[in-house]
Amino acid sequence: MAGGLFALLDDVAALVKLSAASLDDVAAGASRSSIKAAGVVVDDAAVTPKFVEGVGPKRELPIIKRIALGSLVNKILIILPIILLLSQFLPWLLTPLLMVGGTYLCFEGAEKILEKLGWIKHHEEPKKESKHGKKDDGDAEKKIVRSAITTDFVLSCEIMVIALNEVADETLLSRAIILVIVALGITVGIYGTVGLIVKMDDIGLHMAKKDKPGTQKFGRFLVKAMPKLLAGLSVIGTFAMLWVGGHIILVGTDELGFNALYDFVHHLEEPVAAIAGVGGFLGWLVNTFFSLILGAIWGGIVAGIAIGFTALLKSGNKDDKDHKDSTGQEDDEVPADMAAAESSAADASSTADSTSTADHGAGSADHGAGPKPNYAPNPGKDSSGS
Repeated sequence: MAGGLFALLDDVAALVKLSAASLDDVAAGASRSSIKAAGVVVDDAAVTPKFVEGVGPKRELPIIKRIALGSLVNKILIILPIILLLSQFLPWLLTPLLMVGGTYLCFEGAEKILEKLGWIKHHEEPKKESKHGKKDDGDAEKKIVRSAITTDFVLSCEIMVIALNEVADETLLSRAIILVIVALGITVGIYGTVGLIVKMDDIGLHMAKKDKPGTQKFGRFLVKAMPKLLAGLSVIGTFAMLWVGGHIILVGTDELGFNALYDFVHHLEEPVAAIAGVGGFLGWLVNTFFSLILGAIWGGIVAGIAIGFTALLKSGNKDDKDHKDSTGQEDDEVPADMAAAESSAADASSTADSTSTADHGAGSADHGAGPKPNYAPNPGKDSSGS
């Protein structure tokens, strides 16, 4: 009996160790996935506060809460099942998908740099202010939330695919658990940070009204620091996107059999990585630098193609519009000529009718002026009768 009890306890201890090891693997996988997705996360944190610009202070946090819930729905209920099925049944498709996401990151980063340099115009949607009360305010909030969730969907796809790529060798259950943890952790982290950022100026104003000079000074500092913080996040997010996107392209091309780029960077990384003490960090720095350069070059190429294609479409649409306008003018002129012809024909017809009427009237008058019937008694009849 005692032996059976000890055997049971031994099994329980083994299960606990196995569970601990599994949890450790899950935690390590979630940590690796989250770190690798850091570039997209920083960009997401930099982009999201722009959606609540111009919104009343009381509505900022509720809107961010709705966006965060929509982001969780995107990640856990839509994206997660799709990429898990792909990783289980079509794992070869993950690398191309990851490279598509990396290309998008490179494009976004390069586009921001080109906008900053003034080579392309910065595109912003015009802000629409509500003028008709609460109903319009509610509609405006729905549009803000819908637009933010749509943008978040693209970024969430990239985050989840990057995270999945880091744990592709795990079991299906482990992958699912790790990705749920990543989705929850990153969403809470992003939108918690966004909430602090958008309320930072309100917190600063509140502190600036306090009696203590130190508190007032710190409050004013928070208010002044917010624009700089957003600008700094935007810059960090841009470079992070280029780095992560470039690294995805670098590794993806190597996995698809095009080894030249990866081998070139690896050969430059090796001698630096051999330096004692700081070799690991310096090797990572070299890899990151060349990944960023590759991301900027690849993103610039894609951005150039996109800009050229957009300009071509606009030119085609303009030509079609000019053609339609010229055709419309010709169509307008033809009915005018026809109308003039019809008017002339109508005038001629009216003149002919008037002439015919006049002739008929004259004929009637002549007939009336002819010999009138004689109603007087016949004198011959009277004389013969008498």
